[in-house]
Amino acid sequence: MGPHEPHSTVLTNEQEVMIVTFRRQTLLPLDDCLYALQPSIPNLTRSSLHRCLKRHGISRLPEIEGDKPVKKKFKQYPIGISILTLPK
Repeated sequence: MGPHEPHSTVLTNEQEVMIVTFRRQTLLPLDDCLYALQPSIPNLTRSSLHRCLKRHGISRLPEIEGDKPVKKKFKQYPIGISILTLPK
């Protein structure tokens, strides 16, 4: 179902090339790309931008090492030992 070659009904091919090139060079998030590109592409909406990026396979930014904190495991205690001690 659907078209064999997906294309935009809102954006021209030149506008799509401009969007894809801008995203690949700047690696900005979706909303930042939208605000930067709206002056040059007046009919650009958030949804049309997202659909364009999704079509070209760059809707998600690449993972950068050190971007997220390292997950640590909780200290292991034997069953039955209370971590909290109440004052006497």
